[in-house]
Amino acid sequence: MPRRPRPRAERTGRRPPHPARPAPAPPPLRGGWVREEGGWTVRSISGTAATKTYRCPGCDQEIVPGTPHVVAWPAGDDEETVERRHWHTGCWRRRV
Repeated sequence: MPRRPRPRAERTGRRPPHPARPAPAPPPLRGGWVREEGGWTVRSISGTAATKTYRCPGCDQEIVPGTPHVVAWPAGDDEETVERRHWHTGCWRRRV
C-alpha cells in the first residue's frame, strides 16, 4: 500500500512561518497642529480626517468631507465639552 505524501513543511524539516502579527492601529485622524490664537484654541484638520459636512461661520458655506480646515473653540475650555466651530482655513485667517 503506497504511503500518503507528507506536507511540504514535514518533508523539508522546516516549520511554516508564523502568521504575521497585525499592525498596530494608527492613531485617530484628528488633525495636525493645535495652538492658541487670540482667545481661541485652534486645531488643523486634514482632508482625510474631515468626514462630515460643516458650515463655516466665516462665509456661511459648507465645508464638504475631504476639505482641510480648522476647528476653533474658546481658549481654556475643554475641547470635548464646548461647542466647536469648523472654519475654512482661509476664512479663519481673514477673520477680525
